[in-house]
Amino acid sequence: MAASQSPGKSPAKVAFRDRLLTARNRRPLVDIGVAGRSIAEHLLATSDLRRAASVAAYVSLNGEPGTGPLLDALRAAGKRVLLPVLMADDDLDWAVYGGSRSLAPARRGLLQPTGEPLGRAAIATADVVLVPGLAVSPTGMRLGRGGGSYDRALGRVPVGTFTCVLLYDEEVGLEVPTEPHDRPVLAAATPSGVVRFSPRRGPARG
Repeated sequence: MAASQSPGKSPAKVAFRDRLLTARNRRPLVDIGVAGRSIAEHLLATSDLRRAASVAAYVSLNGEPGTGPLLDALRAAGKRVLLPVLMADDDLDWAVYGGSRSLAPARRGLLQPTGEPLGRAAIATADVVLVPGLAVSPTGMRLGRGGGSYDRALGRVPVGTFTCVLLYDEEVGLEVPTEPHDRPVLAAATPSGVVRFSPRRGPARG
């Protein structure tokens, strides 16, 4: 019997992921910053973010659209911002963001909050969940980096919570290879705006 594939390590996913990462690595730093500011403006204008008291987000790295402006704007608006803390088993704990000076280096090149960990289930208390990714399909199936951390975390998010992946425009609407453990998101935020997904109808701007 052939050995089963590890989650996120199927040949199709690995090849697709490598292509997307290569494109990101070639992106100029100035574009990354501009993309982050544009995404922050679009998200902050949505009713989902305006109404939210608590937002789960993350600190960007390695060519991802910059989240710094968004994190600081959310905190300035009085939102409770939760950031992930990577655990030894690659699952995610959560802690409150206290500003850029409250972040410390962690493994895999991450920056993590230094506040008291709140537990893995803390993500379920967020009104909005913003996640990283490399691409998303027309029905909201997200491609991550292969560790499975966010698929596990999204599995704890109550049905109906606004979940959104932050991407570049050309990474939205792609045919993403999927596996049974993959979790969809309800929207994608890009420098051009926010795209919302329906499993049956596909993407819609707004």
